[in-house]
This record gives sequence, C-alpha cells and structure tokens, in this order.
Amino acid sequence: MKHYSTTPVFMLLALFGALTLNAQSINQKRADQLFYKFAYAKAIPEYEKMTDGKNALHAHQRLAECYLFLRDFEKALPHFEQFINEPDTPTNYYFEYAMALKSSGKEKAALKWLKRYGKLHKKDSRVKQFLKDGNLASVVFNSKEQYDLEPVHFNTEYSEFGAFVHDGQLYFSSSRKEKSFENNYSWNDEPWLDIFQITEGSTTEVPRKFEGEINSKFHESSMVFSTDYKNDTIIYFTRSNYFNDKESFSTRRTEDRNIEKRNNLKIFRADKIDGQWKVIRGLKTNADHYSNGHSSVNSSRTLLYFASDQPGGYGGTDIYYCKIHPRGGIGHPINAGPIVNTPGNEMFPYVNNEGQLFFSSDGHVGYGQLDVFATVADENGIIKEVVNLGKPLNSEKDDFGYYALDNGIDGYVSSNRKGGKGSDDIYKFKFTPSLDLQGTVIDAVNLQPLDSVQISLYDQTTGNLVNRVITDKNGKYEMSIDRHRAYMIEAVRKTHPHKHLYFNTSTTPRSTKRIYKDIQLKPVLNLKILANLNRIYFDFDKSDIRPDAARELDKVVKLMIEAYPEMIIRLESHTDPVGGHTYNDNLSEARAKSTYEYLIANGVPKSQILSYKGYGKRKPINDCKGRGNCSAEELELNRRTEFPIIQISEKQPNTTLAKER
Repeated sequence: MKHYSTTPVFMLLALFGALTLNAQSINQKRADQLFYKFAYAKAIPEYEKMTDGKNALHAHQRLAECYLFLRDFEKALPHFEQFINEPDTPTNYYFEYAMALKSSGKEKAALKWLKRYGKLHKKDSRVKQFLKDGNLASVVFNSKEQYDLEPVHFNTEYSEFGAFVHDGQLYFSSSRKEKSFENNYSWNDEPWLDIFQITEGSTTEVPRKFEGEINSKFHESSMVFSTDYKNDTIIYFTRSNYFNDKESFSTRRTEDRNIEKRNNLKIFRADKIDGQWKVIRGLKTNADHYSNGHSSVNSSRTLLYFASDQPGGYGGTDIYYCKIHPRGGIGHPINAGPIVNTPGNEMFPYVNNEGQLFFSSDGHVGYGQLDVFATVADENGIIKEVVNLGKPLNSEKDDFGYYALDNGIDGYVSSNRKGGKGSDDIYKFKFTPSLDLQGTVIDAVNLQPLDSVQISLYDQTTGNLVNRVITDKNGKYEMSIDRHRAYMIEAVRKTHPHKHLYFNTSTTPRSTKRIYKDIQLKPVLNLKILANLNRIYFDFDKSDIRPDAARELDKVVKLMIEAYPEMIIRLESHTDPVGGHTYNDNLSEARAKSTYEYLIANGVPKSQILSYKGYGKRKPINDCKGRGNCSAEELELNRRTEFPIIQISEKQPNTTLAKER
C-alpha cells in the first residue's frame, strides 16, 4: 500500500479487510485439520486421545505446539519432555522448547536449549530477535511456509483487492478505468473503486461490473452475501461518504492544523427486489464522524464483523462485531478486545466455518506494514492469542483481504508487494496441506488384517528413524510425513517375516492429503509362532491329553480351521529319555495318535493332517540322559508334540498395494 495520498484504496486498507482459512479433518486427520485451522483448543482433546496410542510422538509434538499458541507454556513443557531428547526430533523444536521454558520462568534451561539451537542454526536471526520480542507463537507458526502465490490475470495498473467468492463468482474491488465513467478520484487520480465480478477459476474472462445500485460515483468495496428470516438474499458492502470537519483515523490535517473535508466509510445493505439489487439503507452502526467498513459475516449468518475507528477503541481501527437478529436487524457493536486490537490498525476481518477470526494488522509484530493474522481461541471460544500466517503469504508491504475457498487448497490475498502490476493486486494462493501416510496390513494368504504390526518409517537418505506406529485391530496404521522426501517402510510382526517398502513424495501433487501404502505379509512356516503356541506336554508314561495341552491344541484347531483352512501339517510326538526305545516308540506313537484324534474330533479335516508319528526318545531337545542327570522339569521338556507345516496355501497374492489421493 502506498502513502495516504497516492492510492485510492488507502482509506479502505487503513480501515478494513477480509480473511479466511480453511482446513482439513477425524481422529488424527481431524486433529491435524483443527490444528491447521488454528483451532488449537479443539485439537488438544483429539491429540490427547493419541498420547498412549500408535502415534504418541506426533501427538506430543502437536500438543506442545497447541499450548504454545494458547500461551499456556506450563502445559506445553510436559509434552516437549516426551520427545525433545529423541535423536530424531527435528532441531527446530529446540528453539520452540527454549522459548516455552523462558516464558515459564525457567531461564537457565531455556538458555541451554537456545544455545543448542543456535549452534545448529547459526544464520537464524530469530534467536536474538524473539528472545527480545517474546513473540513465540508467531515464530513457531512462521517456521513452516504453507502457501504458494501467483498474481491473477485480471490485475491492472490500478487497484484490485478484496476477492470474495459466492456461487462460483469471484467479486472484488477495482479502480480500473471504464469508458462509461471518466471522472477520477482526485486523491490519486485513479478511477473510483467499484465492485467487479468474474467466474472463479477463469484465466481469460474479462471482469464486468456488478449490476444493480451498489456501484455509484463513490468508492465501493468488500461485498458479502447474507440472508434474513425470509431467506431473501442480502448484500452488505462498504461505501465512502463525505462529511465535513469531523476527525477520524483517515483525516489529513492541513499545515494550519485545520481538518480538511474527507471521506468516511459506511456499511450499506442491499436487497434483491424483483431480480434487481436495490440499496435499502445504511446500517444503524454507521456515523458521520467515524468510519465503519469491510464487513464480513460468519457461516451461520448470526454475527456481522467489521472494522471501525469509532471512539473508545484501542487504537487506530479496531475489529468489532454485532449480532444479526433473525429478522435482519443489527445489534450494538462489540469490540473484539485487546488481544486482537492494538494501538495500531486492525482491519479486513473474516470468520471461517470453525468460528476462527482472521484479520490484517500493522499493530502486531509482522514483516512489514499490514500482515495477515489468525486468532487462537480456547475451548470456550475466548481468544487467547493471534498468529502471524508467515511468509510468503505476508511480505514487507501490505497484505490483506485473505479469503480461502471451501476446498482448503485455493484462495486469494491482496497485496501491494514488490513485483505487482498495480498499486494493489490480487494473488491466488495454493495452500499445501499436511501429508498423511495411511495403510492396512493384511496376511498374504488369508487376506485378513493383521494387528500389532510394527510399522517403522525411515528416511532413505539419512537412514534415520522418522516415526514408528503399531497397526490397530483392523490392521490399519497412519502417521504424518513430509513432502519431497524418500522413505522406507519396515513392517515387523513375529508371525510374519519383515518386509520393506520404498516410496518417494517428491512428485506427490499438492492437493494430495493422504498416501496409502497397503502391505501384505506372508506368514512364517512355523505353527508354534503363528498360533502363539506353548509346548504340548504329556505326563510321565501317559498319552492322554492334559487340560493344559487341550488349551494349546484348541489354538491349533482355530488356526487351521479359521485362519489357514488350506494348511497341511504333520504331527510328531516325542518322549523323555527314560526307558528303552521300543517302549518310548510305542508311547510317542500313542501320544501322536491322541493329538491327531483330538484335532479331528474338534473339526480339523483329516486332509489337513498328512501324517502322525512318534519318534520316541530319539530327538531330545536337551542333554538329558535319564533321571540321574536331569530334573523332572528337564525331563518333561522332552515329552512334547510338534507340528511341522508342509503347506500353508497354494496361492501367494501380491505383497504390496499403494495409492494416493
């Protein structure tokens, strides 16, 4: 934005604007979406549910950041302590931890971690800057650039700003020249601002003036749609209004200190009558001796937000809101309070679907003049802090009029930053959402989900462990990952051999929020491991099935009938070394037979048991030679039945499935 006398939008900018932020959304996805919507108070209970689960590290990291944004540093510290000493913790958390310690009065510990961070990031000027300014929340958020910007095709050498989308049409304010109206605004010799519209997403369409009574010989901007109890469409918009000899924030004084004529702003309402937009009246909140403008309504159409320099505020222009009566009436203005408003100028308010307030300000610590900020509220909706949205969205110049589409990826912001086409330009941004890795691990033979699989994620370049989770009862896992990075997944379960899977997010589209890596694991050919089987023991000189042996054999039955109905095994029974070979051969054969009969009697098809055989004392599992050199327990170890797997399945499906969306 240029000097007061050189841009037509100064009065509008120095007053107001609009901004929004969409997000993403259930369980970890719900928590992360709330986090990126700045709804930290709502995200906290979602992350708390994860702290003793499969992705506790991620939960503690996010909880620490949530409490930092809420200025509750004491609650942030226990979560930092859960991960800060982990070797794979990103070093940017050292800085955040140091600031949380300092803000909690733990100066010695804060100095330790700040120095540790400084050694690794010697060029980072934030260390000195934010120890001095104490603007921790903004620094934490600004450490991640999440927006890419490009100018829209309909910018001109004049002013364009304040993009707003409704029913597929993009509305904005512009001072572009029109043949039908040659009278320029004397302040900067540009045409007066009018409302224009264009099909949202078009890259070739020429903007056209909004039809109806809204555009006039004065400035119009910041149009927003609303409804009343009749469900008739209503438009609120800002229009300039001349008034003599009343001082306001946009007043210029002459050299003799007299107040000039100047241009105030007022909020007007237009209704659609017989298919035409008719300006009904100015709002009762307007006045001749101060400005109101750049209105915005919440999604439920119950609150009207705007900026004003009315008396009794905290500084230049403040953010206010009014209740909207069901019949369309507007209530008394309420100041948004000192956390939002400063001695400087707050303007361009916007409220998203989560009820979060966003605005531009030159009174909060930022990069230049106006920066875009988001509010952070607690579980009761009380605003606790504001967060700078960071670069490249904000610049060293004026950045304002933020608006995001419902998809959470695309949106618009206005700026007079260097490199633009006019005094103010509209930029389209693309938001880069967080990227999640999700998948299901299944058995490659029976295609059933596998719980308790350890999923470890490694950085291919460094070999460092990035994260580790355990699959749930449905075989599912999920974790957050970075873009532009090569990963290796290691899946581990004692019943299945380890499996490695490699993938790269370098070419993952920006709109992709989830990458799916489904994994199939072949089972090991070991029935004892698959069934979690303890040894099948027999009493001395007996072949009958003991109760404890029956419980183990029931595991075998379940495995062979339910899990692997095509499994084929052999039965092998063994004795202790007491007695001769003939005796023990007969005894082991009897034990093998009793085991076989138990399995058949409990439902295992005969075709799944290839044979049963007794091996007597010929295959001991220890060095026992008899009662003389073995304890009773050692002898018992040799009285056992084993189950070699001959075949588990004739078919072996593909072992890995992957997809993105």
